[in-house]
This record gives sequence, C-alpha cells and structure tokens, in this order.
Amino acid sequence: MTHFARQNELLFAKHITQKNGAEIRSEIARTERELEALKRRDTELTALFKRLYEDNVLGKIPNEVFRKLSDDCLTEQKEIQSAIPKRESELEKLKGSVANVSAFIEKAKQYTQINELTAEILNLFIEQVEVGERDEKWSHTAPQEISIYYRDIGLMDNVAEQQGEQETSSDPSEVA
Repeated sequence: MTHFARQNELLFAKHITQKNGAEIRSEIARTERELEALKRRDTELTALFKRLYEDNVLGKIPNEVFRKLSDDCLTEQKEIQSAIPKRESELEKLKGSVANVSAFIEKAKQYTQINELTAEILNLFIEQVEVGERDEKWSHTAPQEISIYYRDIGLMDNVAEQQGEQETSSDPSEVA
C-alpha cells in the first residue's frame, strides 16, 4: 500500500477520497443523528422527572410509584449521559479521519523500501487488523478474510492490485 501511495500519489488520493467520502459522510450523519437523539432524550427525562416530582409533592401519585419511576428515569439518564461523551468522541474521530490522505502519503515517503516489518512500521501505518473465521472449521487451507485498517485512510480494498490489472490490460505493448 505504501509503495502504491508513493508511486501514484494522485490516483491513490483520488481513490481514497472517493471511497471515504460517501462512507464517512454517512457514518458521520448516522452518529450525529444518534447523538442528537440521546441529547433530546436526556432533556425529555429531565422534564419527566420534574413532572413526576411535582405530581408526588401534590399527592397525585404515591411515594412507592414515584420511587420506582424516578429510579427508572435516573438509571436511563445516567446511561445516556455516559453514552453522550462516547458518541461525541466517536464523531470527532470520524471527522478527523476524513480522507487524511496527505498524512499517509508523507509517512509512506519516509520509508522508500520496507524490507522488514517492525513494530515501529506497524504502529505507524496500521491501526487495526481483523481476521475473519474460516469457511470450514479445523481446516488449514480454507479461505479466511483479513481486513487491514490503515492509519489516516481506514479500510482499503485492493486498489493497488486493481490499478495493476487495469494498467496491464489497457496497454499490451508494455507487457512484452
């Protein structure tokens, strides 16, 4: 991936921008909607608790019912108030990762040739690796899906392989 980023900067940047553009925008919109719903529900619970308290003071509902309902409201409100900062940080992370292609390309330029995969290089380029389950249990030869999430650009499909196939199929004179 780093070799492709160094060799074809414009194509790499274009591909990342196209890929991340739609996916991240939809993820940001979804997270913003969830965050707004959590904040709205928090406000609703506060108003509901006030009404419960007033009804209890005025004697409209018994103390046992007030305790049960207020405990439920407070429990839900605590869950919401702990979820709001998590969603906000998730949203900031998504907004910060919007196609930070130039940072990835600059890192790739630092390493012109990677002969050995060291911990430093892994930490610099790779954010997360997901290994899927095999299609057949206990088989050592069954296919297995592996997804590599790169820092600054996220999950990549095989853009370098696709570009290589396009180049060889478009210009047969270069193959010979």
